[in-house]
Formats: sequence, structure tokens, C-alpha cells
Amino acid sequence: MDWTRLLLFALLSAGNAELMVVLVNRLHALPIPCRTLRHVRHLHDLLIPGFPLLLVWCLGFRGPQLLVGGNWSDVPLGWTVYLALCALGVLSLLSSVIRHLFRRAPATLLSNHTRLVDVADELGTPPIGDGPFRWLIRVPGNQVFEISVATKHLTLPRLPREWNGLSILHLSDWHFIGTIDKPFFERASELASEQNVDLIVFTGDLLDEQDLAAWIPGTLGSLSAPLGCCFILGNHDWYLDPRAISAALQQQGWVDVMGRVASINHRGRRLLVGGTAAPWIGDHPDFSAAARDAHSNPALRDFRLLLSHTPDHLRWAQSEDVDLMLAGHNHGGQVVLPLIGPVYSPSLTGCRFAGGLFEDSPTVLHVSRGLSGRHPLRINCRPEITKIVLHSPEPGSNSAG
Repeated sequence: MDWTRLLLFALLSAGNAELMVVLVNRLHALPIPCRTLRHVRHLHDLLIPGFPLLLVWCLGFRGPQLLVGGNWSDVPLGWTVYLALCALGVLSLLSSVIRHLFRRAPATLLSNHTRLVDVADELGTPPIGDGPFRWLIRVPGNQVFEISVATKHLTLPRLPREWNGLSILHLSDWHFIGTIDKPFFERASELASEQNVDLIVFTGDLLDEQDLAAWIPGTLGSLSAPLGCCFILGNHDWYLDPRAISAALQQQGWVDVMGRVASINHRGRRLLVGGTAAPWIGDHPDFSAAARDAHSNPALRDFRLLLSHTPDHLRWAQSEDVDLMLAGHNHGGQVVLPLIGPVYSPSLTGCRFAGGLFEDSPTVLHVSRGLSGRHPLRINCRPEITKIVLHSPEPGSNSAG
């Protein structure tokens, strides 16, 4: 047995797994029907554990017999090409690990205070419903009921000084599917209402079961804020009946900003709130037209806030001169492995924007880990509710106290 080659087989198998994950992540960023994506995941589930067995059998002990003294020159061309791709997969994996290990918080973050609320402990029993994948809740170390209630203070260079201390509650990805029962989301809504913010936003993926729209009045419908509550939908809502979901939220006083811009007056200045659920629902909002129509004084620049279900629209947001972009969709990866970091993130950029705060001038991006998911599994990636407090860079006004 050639143990060096067996180790190489293991590395190539890791590269194959990386390729499968890259494929699944990118496809889930596209407007592909849920049934098709399910077939892709089944193929992924088969090829990741099956590839090393196939490699050892077809190339190790049969064919070129690489594990017992065979020659690499005897490897068939098709295998050679795919093994080369697996080698690139290994490099991609190493790059992801390095990016995760050396990631630092952007300079715009002044402070981040978090408290944990274990809803199952408060209720005295885990709020488990009759939805699918209930067995995942019992996985050791699962933090699915531990809500991280975070307060993040940010300094934004173009925030009007009149708005110093403006607060936004960022909610995302609640995924009503029935596996996690309604009392969990009612408690999350109570925690949200305690934050006393100026504006509340929701960045998509509310339902996985249409009938559970009945939960809306007792959860998101119970929230209010002085500057209102704005929302967009997400791809899981698109799988169902997005018009009905939007109507249900609007009946509770929420404002749908998908594909458009809402103008909010605040202390003599304008806040433009645009939303996009593309590529699944509608188009991007037109900030430029809204800015022209909103202001009688062109010397006063309007602050631009974009709600985007996916963080994949960051480059577009930059081109539109967006100040703050709030997104979800990626759930922080849901499972964050030691050293490696998050693995699954349904984005065209993979796990780069899985969750957290990012800065790419002129836009600051916050990606929520969300509150729930179709699969009730959270390891090193607690569900979150985030209060974002904005500060002007004017001297003496950037304190996070």
C-alpha cells in the first residue's frame, strides 16, 4: 500500500467536496425551482462520500492500481482532467480557510454587544412543532433555540449629523415551516419589540409553508417603530405565493419596498429605503429617480438604505451609491466549523458574505444570520436579532455609549 498516494487521494477527495459545495452554493443563488435544487442536493449528498470510495477502487486497486505501485501515466484522460479540477478545489478550500482565519471587523464597527436568550430554557421545553427535519434539533451542540440579541454601533461617513444615534432593527429569514413552533417566534418578536428602535426592516424568507401566514399577526405583526416597518421577501417566499405573503404583511402595517424606493422624512432630511428580492422577485429599485423626486433642495443628499435578500447585490449597491445595505439569505452558514468556518452559503460568492459586517466603500453591508431556517440546525452560528445604531463621523458624535 502506497500511503503517500492514499494521503493524496484524501486531499483530492477534499477538493472534490469543495467543488460540490461550490456548485450547490452557486446554484442556490439563482432563480431555480425548489424541486430542481433538491435533486442537485441529492447528487451532492451522493458524490461527496462516494467519490473517495470510487477513487480508491477505480484508480487505487483497479485500472492503473496507483495504491499498489501503478503509474500515473496510466490514468485515463477523463480521470486526469477531473483530478486536476479537484486539485483546484483543494486550493479553493485553503483560500477559504485563510480568509476565515484572518478576517477582521471593518473600521466602521465601533462596538458589538450581545446577550443570549435561550428560548427553550425560558419556556421550560423546546418549542418543537410537527414540521420536517425534527431529528436535526437533537444533534449535540445545536443552538437553534439560542437567540443572539446584538447591538452594533456603526459609524457611517455620510450619515447626517442630525441623525446621530439613528437605530434600525434588522430581522431576516424567519422561515415559518412548523418544525420550530410558534412560541419561539412570539418570544423573538417580544425581544424585537424591546429594542426601541427608529426603524424595523425584514430582509426576506418569512414562510416555508403558506398556511403559516396565520402566524404573522402574533409575530411580525406585533411590531412597530416611529419610522415604520419595511420589508422585502426572499426565494423561499417565491417558492410559495409571494403576493399573498406580501399582502399579509401589509395588512399588519408593514411597507413593501421590493423593486421600489420609499421616502421617509426624519429630522429635516430624507431616508430613501429601497428593496430588492432579485433574482427571484421583481427588479432593483431606482434610487436615482427617487432622489430626484424626493427633495426640493438638491444640495441636501438623501441617505440610501438598501434591503436586499441576498448580499450578492453589493456591487450593484456600490454603483447606486448606497450607504447601508442590509441582507440575509446566507444564515451565517448555519454550521461554522473550527478553522474552516462556514461551508454552505447560497451565494454567488460562496461563504465570503455568509454573515456579519463588511465594508466596501461607499457601502457598508450587514448580513444577518437570520432567526431560523428550513433545516433546524445551528452549530457555532446562533440565530440573531440585530439592532444597528448609526453614528455620524462628526467630532464628538461617534461615541457608542
